This record gives sequence, C-alpha cells and structure tokens, in this order.
Amino acid sequence: MASIVKVYFDKEGDFLEVLFSDKPGYMRETDNDAIMERVDEEGNLLGFSVLAVSQLSTDQPLVAQLVAGAKI
Repeated sequence: MASIVKVYFDKEGDFLEVLFSDKPGYMRETDNDAIMERVDEEGNLLGFSVLAVSQLSTDQPLVAQLVAGAKI
C-alpha cells in the first residue's frame, strides 16, 4: 500500500511541516522545543513540524520522540 507524505517549507517563517494525513488535528509539544507533533482527537500521529529550521546544527541530527497513538 502506497502512502502520500506532504512536506511544506515556509522560508519566511523558517518552518517545516511533514504531514502523513489530511485529517483534522492539532499541534502538541514534544520533548524537543523545536518540534511539534500534529495529532487527531484520538492521539494518532498525523505529522510533525520543525521550527527555526535554519538555526539547526549541521553537526548533529535533530531528535524528538513522536508518540503515535498516545492519549492526552
């Protein structure tokens, strides 16, 4: 089964968003201040966003734990 992933980059806002689904959802914090996860009402992961992309270190990867299916 093929999946479509949508990637949006806003250069002016220095913001990157990756969406796995077009379902309605909302953003919530992760353990990394630069990353937010988009989830639906049941807590299923719909995507994520990265803030201040241009300020990321090139020496090490950006790491955050995204909690798919986690309840709020």
